[in-house]
Amino acid sequence: MTKKLIGVNELAETLDVHRSWIYSRTRLQGVGQIPHIRVGKYVRFYLDEVMEWLQKQQGVE
Repeated sequence: MTKKLIGVNELAETLDVHRSWIYSRTRLQGVGQIPHIRVGKYVRFYLDEVMEWLQKQQGVE
């Protein structure tokens, strides 16, 4: 089964945050970095991995 990749715009809409917040989280190192992959110059996300990451962040912050 293949997981679907989503882009910054779709993730920002899903999480109801600004695109700049998404981009800033991709540049962080360590725990605060949102899980992502780069496809050439593009940043893509697996939604299930991001949601799992958010759950973990609630316990950290």
